[in-house]
Amino acid sequence: MAERSFLGDMLTTIFERRWTSPKSGDDRSLVNLCHSLMAAEGEISGLTLAQTILDRYAALSTDEKMVFFLFLNNALEVDMTALTDAISEYRLSQSLRDYAKISRLSESPRQELLRRLNQPPGATQALVNMRRDLLVALAERPELSRSDLDFQHLLRSWFNRGFLVLQQISWESPASILEKIVEYEAVHAIGDWDDLRRRLYPNDRRCFAYFHPSMPDEPLIFVEVALTKSIPTSIQHVLSDEREHRDARDTRVAVFYSISNCQKGLKGVSFGNLLIKQVVSELQQELPELEKFVTLSPIPKFKTWLAENPNFGGVDALLDDSADETKVQAAAAQYLVTAKNPDGTPFDPVARFHLGNGAQILAVHGAADLSENGLQQSGGAMVNYQYDLNVIEQNHEKFVQTGEVCVTPGFQFASPRPRTRKKTA
Repeated sequence: MAERSFLGDMLTTIFERRWTSPKSGDDRSLVNLCHSLMAAEGEISGLTLAQTILDRYAALSTDEKMVFFLFLNNALEVDMTALTDAISEYRLSQSLRDYAKISRLSESPRQELLRRLNQPPGATQALVNMRRDLLVALAERPELSRSDLDFQHLLRSWFNRGFLVLQQISWESPASILEKIVEYEAVHAIGDWDDLRRRLYPNDRRCFAYFHPSMPDEPLIFVEVALTKSIPTSIQHVLSDEREHRDARDTRVAVFYSISNCQKGLKGVSFGNLLIKQVVSELQQELPELEKFVTLSPIPKFKTWLAENPNFGGVDALLDDSADETKVQAAAAQYLVTAKNPDGTPFDPVARFHLGNGAQILAVHGAADLSENGLQQSGGAMVNYQYDLNVIEQNHEKFVQTGEVCVTPGFQFASPRPRTRKKTA
């Protein structure tokens, strides 16, 4: 990690060079400012206009933001007449000039506006937040999907793998970053600083995050890893403050037990696949003794699916948590292998993610998450997905081409354990 950390620090220094925008007394409307930015030729005038627009946008109410998004969506749309004419001209001429004209006209003007807005320091974070607001507005006005596609196109370019910096998060990381880890943890809530310390400080725990140089204080996604002797069957054991701590060199299994996306405005811009594979590579270099790389994953839509499939055997007992552990385990396994969306993909979003990455189902466990959230989502069931680097690409191709749910050759259910509920504070 040393060379990568140095590169990340260097890029951060470059991207953090401060440019002070002159105070703007420009009282033109936000729409007029956007049109002026589109017409601006000078670098300094463009920077000033972009900063003014971003500042003005940040102060808008929810209703005013909706008006702004409708302006982006409708006033800065593709000129279909001009594009059709350009295609006809190119069909006859086959000239590079006419081809370039098609390329220019097929892109909506709002994409160029967003590019020009992304000039001053902090603009990338502001645009990610703008896209977060757009997703909220989209629920009310579905026609804004056209603008959202343009946001996604640009964000995928700006946040491609070449710009991402992997950093290990430790107890010695800056407090501002640690606070973000607590805030953004989306799978197993971090109760307090002692809880965070248990996840970061021991020698058999790791946490890795992706950062972007233009957002050095904001993790994009992070994964928490437990280093263990054997494959865990419950999150209670992984997170227990009474568990036995081990030296990392004395472990054989790396367990990815929590993956959290941090920026709502980057929804649809996938980092998880890259993160897991790079963390596997990092851990292999640090700890060649590791033999297996697995997850301990939630099954978040299991009960939702049960409620929609009342003919599934024993559904009432599964929904009210009166079914015993072995029945929950068997039903969850059947759900993961067979429950599909109309397009043939797994119904469960976590399953889609890991199976799409090329992982395979290793084992399903009942009574694995007895927290209130775990019982509500899946009756306490969890699943191990295994990342076997020998077959990961083959599994990925099978999943993409046929929707096959890959399982390990020895796929079987874990042995039941006594079911005890987690005490609540």
